[in-house]
Amino acid sequence: MRLALTLAAALSLSGCVVAVGNTSPAPPAPAANPKLAGMQYLYGSAEADAISRQAWSALVTYAADQVRRPPRDSVVLQEGATLDDPRFLSCAGKRPAAVFDVDETVLLNLGFEQDDLTGRADRAFPGRWSAWEKSDGRAVLPTPGATAAMADLRAMGVTVIFNTNRDDAAGAARAIDAAGLGPAVHGDTLFVRTDTDTGDGKDARRRRIADRYCVIAMGGDQLGDFSDLFNEAGSVAQRRARADAPRIAALWGRGWFVFPNPVYGKALKGSADDIFPADRRWHPIGE
Repeated sequence: MRLALTLAAALSLSGCVVAVGNTSPAPPAPAANPKLAGMQYLYGSAEADAISRQAWSALVTYAADQVRRPPRDSVVLQEGATLDDPRFLSCAGKRPAAVFDVDETVLLNLGFEQDDLTGRADRAFPGRWSAWEKSDGRAVLPTPGATAAMADLRAMGVTVIFNTNRDDAAGAARAIDAAGLGPAVHGDTLFVRTDTDTGDGKDARRRRIADRYCVIAMGGDQLGDFSDLFNEAGSVAQRRARADAPRIAALWGRGWFVFPNPVYGKALKGSADDIFPADRRWHPIGE
């Protein structure tokens, strides 16, 4: 009895907790939220920071060359163009502009994504997103490199225009201003989803912009930020082939600039069988 009391006292002093006679298995560790890895990368990693800055630097360099040597055509596809036959709207007599998606292209929605990761899982997306759009917009940051790039573009005479699938124009302008990337004036340098009757499709808005401006560069985190043709249903392999079509492949980094987003969107599709071609699979011999 004295030995047992002595042992218990020693364990108490050492900070240990012992459940004498408890043979129940330890509770399982909580499962990692599947959304976390993408958020770790986009919002926390030095690698995503570097890629974003790299894209902005390349975009500004390309835009400066286009300003020095004005192009004949913009980088906005004409109505009726295809990815195999990409024809572009004319630049004749128009001032240069660059057109950007907003979310995860020019600004990072840190507040919304932190809530998405840690808030109640039973909440519907539309209501949460609507509340986020109407918020003060201050739980955001510019994407790395965006602030300097916007200043450089404007200094060289390029009008910066935002084309977003947000619904609330005032909220979008607040968020852009809060990120230090404004001004954004609805109907002039800011266009939102409700400005046309084409839903999430952005082509109608792009063409409206290209009627006034020579669009020399576009930036986005989804391929639909460059053409609605990329939004057509297709397999993983078909989507990849569209981006790699000969005349489209030449546009990446030369008019069309993609920013990293492993958190959400049409890019996050496909099973292991979809992603890895049958003739490129491997296991160690005997396994």
